[in-house]
Amino acid sequence: MSTFVVFDLEFTSWPGALERDWAAAGQLREIVQVGALRLDEGFGVVEEYEALIRPVVNPELSAYFTGLTGIGQEEVDREGRSPAEVLGDFLGFCKGQTVLSYGNDMVVLGENVGWVRGRGEGIENSYLDAAFVNIRPWVNSLAPATASTNVGRLWEVLGLAEPVVSGHGQEHSALFDCYSFAAALKHLCDDGATLPAGCL
Repeated sequence: MSTFVVFDLEFTSWPGALERDWAAAGQLREIVQVGALRLDEGFGVVEEYEALIRPVVNPELSAYFTGLTGIGQEEVDREGRSPAEVLGDFLGFCKGQTVLSYGNDMVVLGENVGWVRGRGEGIENSYLDAAFVNIRPWVNSLAPATASTNVGRLWEVLGLAEPVVSGHGQEHSALFDCYSFAAALKHLCDDGATLPAGCL
């Protein structure tokens, strides 16, 4: 059975960080949450992946980030794992797969892998063992109304049922956003589109 992965990241942020492209001193895009789904050719969920990471440079989450994502400091302190552990684990989940994102999340993933290695820590699996693809331009070209929306609202913009994800019922929760993303891809393909070559 042919499968592929869709994924989403939540990473540290502050008021105005997006507009400044995280250019303020010390404001790095450190991953806090990874969500992913392994999907079959019919867009059925084969496997879920979700993990929290404890940021290293900015271990204290901003109130802005918590308000946006619903991820609190206590949750990260209690359940978060090291960046090296989670990134290696996630790259293992992606190994041998085409991995789709709605935007530049693969760039943020690469930054975080680089920081881990820069600290002299090893990562169990390689970034190069998967084929990462930003499929947002394809989605936006087929459904222009999606061009100004984030991944967690794709379901709404396309008039689809809101994803039901136990314990993760809001936009900017990585796993919820993955379900929104998967629903959008299924909808577009059900309408006659074909995923770009190499995605399956």
